[in-house]
Amino acid sequence: MKSHSRSGEQRRDKLLSLLADGEFHSGSSLAKTLRVSRSAIWKLVGSLRELGIPIDSLPRSGYRMQRAVDLLDADFIHRSLREQHVPLQALDVLMTIPSTNQFLLDAPAPEPGEMRVCTCEIQSAGRGRRGRTWTAPFGSGVCLSLSWQFAEIPPEFSALGLVVGVEVSRALVGLGVPDLQLKWPNGLVWRHRKLGGILIEMRGEAGGPAKVIIGIGINVRMPATVRLELAKQNAVVLADLHEIAPVRVPRRNDLIVAVLKELAGALPIFALNGLSPFRDEW
Repeated sequence: MKSHSRSGEQRRDKLLSLLADGEFHSGSSLAKTLRVSRSAIWKLVGSLRELGIPIDSLPRSGYRMQRAVDLLDADFIHRSLREQHVPLQALDVLMTIPSTNQFLLDAPAPEPGEMRVCTCEIQSAGRGRRGRTWTAPFGSGVCLSLSWQFAEIPPEFSALGLVVGVEVSRALVGLGVPDLQLKWPNGLVWRHRKLGGILIEMRGEAGGPAKVIIGIGINVRMPATVRLELAKQNAVVLADLHEIAPVRVPRRNDLIVAVLKELAGALPIFALNGLSPFRDEW
């Protein structure tokens, strides 16, 4: 039963990759490519719609996604991090998950000096500060968590979120995103509107190793309905990268690689020197 279910998920994900260009594809051509029946294609489209992925269908035209989406690419992320010598122990790129932070909290801690990373297309129960939610519909943003182990809790551990904010901002600026600011204690802001957020969670004891989960959410292209919902829930007005840099919106895969590269360099420095090396930039 598990192998059958896994096979169905693989076909679903393959269909998603075929539809990601935003163009119409006939049911017969999709069936031929996936080597299944047209009725099987119809069922797979239904399974994508159940995940909240908007797919249009038209007689004699076929199926299409409502807009093109750059899907997360595990091979690209892994290869790019290896080329840039980022110490990566494990990478999980998932279709849907309640919380990337919780996934890593439940996973074993990485080896010291290495990171374990989780990202996903759809996060259904993301967490923010003070019990707030962080919703991420399909293709709308980056939901990224990394696990890191300190040999012991750094003396200035409470400042880690500020350091992460500096490094995420540095990555965004490097990809051509202008006018960024950091809002105490965990907000990425563009023109007084929230572009992203950071959530730090820690497991450890005084005098021993500390496992830290760094959760990062960045809005790339948020649907209007979600903007309104989050504004009501969290009393914030959102911004996204599509609005800030509509001509050259950073690809989500490039953004993930850039953020992880910056953090891989910053975390060992923070462990030794605390906030001091980052204070002026913050």
